[in-house]
Amino acid sequence: MIRAADILDASILIVDDQPANVQLLEDMLRAAGYRCIASTLDPHAVYALHRDNRYDLILLDLQMPGMNGFQVMESLKELEIDSYLPVLVFTAQPGHKLRALAAGAKDVISKPFDLMEARARIHNMLEVRLLYKQLEQYSLALESFALHDALTGLPNRRLLFDRLALGIAHARRNKSSMAVMCLDLDGFKQVNDTLGHDAGDALLRMVADRLVATVREEDTVARLGGDEFVIGLWESTHVDAVARLAEKVVQAISQPYRIQDHEMHVTASVGVSMYPEHGGTVEALMKNADLALYETKRAGKNHYRFAAQRAPSG
Repeated sequence: MIRAADILDASILIVDDQPANVQLLEDMLRAAGYRCIASTLDPHAVYALHRDNRYDLILLDLQMPGMNGFQVMESLKELEIDSYLPVLVFTAQPGHKLRALAAGAKDVISKPFDLMEARARIHNMLEVRLLYKQLEQYSLALESFALHDALTGLPNRRLLFDRLALGIAHARRNKSSMAVMCLDLDGFKQVNDTLGHDAGDALLRMVADRLVATVREEDTVARLGGDEFVIGLWESTHVDAVARLAEKVVQAISQPYRIQDHEMHVTASVGVSMYPEHGGTVEALMKNADLALYETKRAGKNHYRFAAQRAPSG
């Protein structure tokens, strides 16, 4: 839903080589209540201005010396990768109308123009533009939601598997290694049972933050659900380095948590698999890391263990 205030707050750039025309448009827009108005007499400056400010609407005169409006629109196409040019053209040449629309302009107003008509067309164009931007933002939010865990913001299973597949392909191409750590929390159920699910959710967010802080920027920390997390280690070349990181993860999780004025303690059990030793596919590495996690829990928890055997490559 686009509010009237949103339209009046939209950013507008006026491009005309005649100061009198710029002043006329500025006065008209300010009288209508628009608050974010910029202008330039130099058509060569439009590209940089739009690159830096991303205007919601550009009011563009077609006839300008040195660089006409058609050339300006052509340059702007490099910035608008979605092919939407937020341009309303002014022209005194009736024969230029269709050419301007074909060049990407969204509307054309003939000179000399009627002020009421110009105001109505500007309002309508801005409403459509803001709706278009709102739809883009909504689509990005949906895409992000489909790839990330709603509670922690970490990658979910789908995004994790995509990144692990890329990691394996990179390791195969470069004849290097990569690793997968599966972990869950020892004692998480007790937190839920004692303090409730809100406290459990808060704990999971804290754990997520600690895991992200422990690994490298290029690594992936994902949440699969419940208290299950997976870490994908990009290009881990030596088993000793992976073991040291697993130890750091266990230590980081075991530090106390302050939740609802209570000090809580949980630990982590970790299972580790490595490419290519323990499998050549995402499924194989996940399966072997999960088996190693099970063995860690059976051996006493609060520790890590490497996979013992290679899974089928699949």
